[in-house]
Amino acid sequence: MTAVDLKLHARRKPRFKLPANACDAHCHVFGPADKFPYAPERRYTPDDAPKETLAALHAHLGVGRAVIVQASCHGADNRAMLDAIASNPRRYRGVAIIDDGFGERELHALHEGGVRGARFNFVRHLGGAPDMDVFRRCIDRIKGLGWHVVLHLDAQDIPGLRDMIRALPLTFVIDHMGRVDSSKGIDQEPFRALLELVRIERCWIKVSGAERISKPPFSAAVPIARALIEASKTRVLWGTDFPHPNLKIEVDEADLVDLVPQIAPDPADQQRLLVENPARLYGFA
Repeated sequence: MTAVDLKLHARRKPRFKLPANACDAHCHVFGPADKFPYAPERRYTPDDAPKETLAALHAHLGVGRAVIVQASCHGADNRAMLDAIASNPRRYRGVAIIDDGFGERELHALHEGGVRGARFNFVRHLGGAPDMDVFRRCIDRIKGLGWHVVLHLDAQDIPGLRDMIRALPLTFVIDHMGRVDSSKGIDQEPFRALLELVRIERCWIKVSGAERISKPPFSAAVPIARALIEASKTRVLWGTDFPHPNLKIEVDEADLVDLVPQIAPDPADQQRLLVENPARLYGFA
């Protein structure tokens, strides 16, 4: 039993009941390291949280589908994520990390394995912006597959990156509400720049990461999330970010589930956020 498994035993059941086929559109699997080693160049080393641990959490919360997002600690070695998808391919999709070493054959193999997007970190503590020539070449390669690009950004960089992002020739998804500081409210410049992007038809936004932009019980994130949902009801996604890599506080995912009726009080908005939107973007039946 992993350290993460032991922590799961202390989790409470959420009060809010997720609808059938609710999708955790941002979660991770880590290791096990003896089978899927972590990248030598990683900026952090997580506790193992393999596919069995993720499945146990989702059963506990009532999650029916999931998008497993490759995290930087595994680098461009997507095997742990692909192995998890293969365990339940009707229920799981993936977002990969790729680089210049991924040609047509490698990308098609990822697609066959359930991957529908590629993620790029621009976050400074994870190494900062990628080589932009490599980034552009990868964008050119994945757009023909019908994939989207996932952008992990620091809030203060959004205004400066806005023009580059607007010019992307494919659907793009912004992680974790742009990591805006919830204590600064909805009138801060990074959030205004984020809302400009969210109103673009090719932009999707994840109202995940409340635990990254606010403190427990994470209610300070509610106005940010509600404004994003209002701006983009049919292009917004929700996720737990389990197991919350590189975060220094303990998180009970039931608290994140119980935020859903606060950020989306209308049951129709809840259904779009949790079921319809991820099904459309990721091709769930």
